[in-house]
Amino acid sequence: MNLEKKYMKIHFFPEDVWIEAEYGESILEVAKRAQVFIPTGCLMGSCHACEVELEDGSSVRSCISSVPNSNKDEIKIYICSDPLW
Repeated sequence: MNLEKKYMKIHFFPEDVWIEAEYGESILEVAKRAQVFIPTGCLMGSCHACEVELEDGSSVRSCISSVPNSNKDEIKIYICSDPLW
């Protein structure tokens, strides 16, 4: 029997909101479920409106990126809204 962990906690900043998410789930969908607003544009990753920053400093587009399958129990996601969106 495989008892591999399938979930991790997501901590959204600056809202300070925690939610549990399944590996492979869209970051944008997790944010919506947590009632955290991430601006969107094209929903295909081309416009970069939904770009968020991970705790390691890398940027990802939340509409096409998913919760990574990692050995961590939680990840931090930083949302910076562009006032022009």
